[in-house]
Amino acid sequence: MTGELDVTKPTTPPSPRSAVRRAMLVTLAGVLALVGLITGGYYFSMRPVTLRIAVGPANSDDVRVVQALTQGFAHNRAYVRLRPLQTDGAVESAQALADGKADLAIIRGDLDVPKNAQAVATLRKNVVVLWVAPAGKGKGRKGAKITKITQLAGHRIGVVGRTQANVNLLRVILQQYGVDPAKVEIVQFPANEAAEMIRNQKADAYLAAGPVNSKITTDAIAASSRDGGTPTFLAIDSAEAIVQNHPAYEAAEIPAGVYGGSPARPEDEVKTISFSHHIVARKGLPEPVVAALTRQLFAVRQQLMTEFPLAAKIETPDTDKDAVIPAHPGAAAFIDGEEKTFLDNYSDYIWWGLMGLSAMGSLGAWFAGYLKRDERTGNTHLRERLLDMIAAARRSDSIEELDQMQGEADDILRDTLRCFDDGAIEEGSLTAFNIALDQFHNAVADRRTLLTSLPQNLQRTSAQFRAAGSA
Repeated sequence: MTGELDVTKPTTPPSPRSAVRRAMLVTLAGVLALVGLITGGYYFSMRPVTLRIAVGPANSDDVRVVQALTQGFAHNRAYVRLRPLQTDGAVESAQALADGKADLAIIRGDLDVPKNAQAVATLRKNVVVLWVAPAGKGKGRKGAKITKITQLAGHRIGVVGRTQANVNLLRVILQQYGVDPAKVEIVQFPANEAAEMIRNQKADAYLAAGPVNSKITTDAIAASSRDGGTPTFLAIDSAEAIVQNHPAYEAAEIPAGVYGGSPARPEDEVKTISFSHHIVARKGLPEPVVAALTRQLFAVRQQLMTEFPLAAKIETPDTDKDAVIPAHPGAAAFIDGEEKTFLDNYSDYIWWGLMGLSAMGSLGAWFAGYLKRDERTGNTHLRERLLDMIAAARRSDSIEELDQMQGEADDILRDTLRCFDDGAIEEGSLTAFNIALDQFHNAVADRRTLLTSLPQNLQRTSAQFRAAGSA
């Protein structure tokens, strides 16, 4: 045996740097995906929503109101936008909602309300006006002497408007007063022809339903005022009883003089019944969307009132649980001040997303550490090798041996710094390694100084003596 120190460099396990990088990339990709999911969810929830609204008939007040709202929402770049779907009337609009062809609809409260309809707002209230034309002269039918609803039997009644709903409304009133609808001749006048037909005395009494200040009703009443006479308004004194049997109606009064004229038409307040036109939403519409729609509706109403007075008639729906048309939860939330914000609606998703992000980060850190375990173990062995080299350097008998150990220490230093950069070892381990490296350098420097100071023959004798002792 030579007795020389075996300075063969130990085999270092291959570095799993590529695996670590893959783990870090996978973790980063997961984080970015989650952030993208949250961002995409926010964008999706806040992007404009277009709702189809069924309304009719053409050229009606309802259509004009919806058109004004549509333009107002678009001008304000509102979250909810409207796309009108024109129908032949309230019945067809209700059917479009029931069939799922529309998201919103304008319907009459006294018609069959679709089961999937929930109120968003009351568009307007209509009062029922029953009147008899004054006795006329000349050609045509003479005005009948009618002062009460019970006297309508055997007479012709003209109904303004083509909708069957107004005919049904007349029958409800007649039945309340014991007048058999079969004993009354009912004729319907198109709204745009009503004034002319009334002027030509095509009926003895007339019925119109619309807003209190409806131009159609006002023109029809004016057309029936001929030869200086004034129409006779028939009071519906049993309005409360009708409301009890038909909850869709409400007791109301026609203000004195609301239809102009001199003397005023009517001269005194007249009792009657009223019903509402509603904006209803499909039951399945999300609450945040309907809440936003309701908020926009009443915000834009203030802007449209000066240019479009009909918008002023929009009112909040009845939010009571026993309402004829139940309010949509989204509309009720806005009206009752319980509308939820974005965080209220999606806080659970955000919380779970953050929890998932934290768990993903922890899992990624554990996986990265797991992949680095071999690299960390290898570096620990190299540090122990460096400690052994300190003792070997103090016993070394040749400069060449010290140079070999110095080269090996440089390789160990290079590997340790790489491990630190990869995160395989922490700063504390690097500090301990630096202490060991300093001790090794001191040992090499002291031994090199000692060997350099000895004569050459003494160095050879020392080396031979140690080799013999080892043998």
